Amino acid sequence: MNETAARASDEAVLVRPSRESDVEAMLAIYRHHVSNGVARDIEGTGAPEPDDLRDRRKNLKQTRLPHLVATFRGEVVGYAYAVLFRKRPAYRYTAKHSIYVHHEQLGRGIGRLLLQELIDACAAAGFRQMIGYIDADNAPSLALHEKFGFARAGLLCGVAYRHGRWSDTVMVQRSLGAGTTAPPPVMAPGR
Repeated sequence: MNETAARASDEAVLVRPSRESDVEAMLAIYRHHVSNGVARDIEGTGAPEPDDLRDRRKNLKQTRLPHLVATFRGEVVGYAYAVLFRKRPAYRYTAKHSIYVHHEQLGRGIGRLLLQELIDACAAAGFRQMIGYIDADNAPSLALHEKFGFARAGLLCGVAYRHGRWSDTVMVQRSLGAGTTAPPPVMAPGR
């Protein structure tokens, strides 16, 4: 994937594949969301350790799944990745994605840039469906996904305990490429 640039405000935000040197910045973004945002769980913990994120990057690098960062003025301001929706072979054409934007950069279009790159990369890699799980109270993320053609595919009631109350999660889905209109290409054994 080549680095891509787009305008967010008056200066360019670049989206590119993540690098080892981005790990600490990605962790800082996630830790803030765990402590203050919709990613917060009952203990206020749950952020991956640096080695966990490094391992995830290495594993995704060996697959056809994207792990991206958005940078502004050379600093990581967001990141996104896709993983297999399920590990069983029947689900190999469906990806699940996550996007995190630095809390001081929300509303600048960074999530939009990352989501577009994820969609493009997953479609180019042959995925046919993309799934996301979004906190039901996260109206900006739900609106963004709707603009990108995601439909609400389900509501998981009371599956997370955050900020002293039970929270719902909305499952969203969109087709990629030919979607379900044609069977996938025949793959060589072992792929």
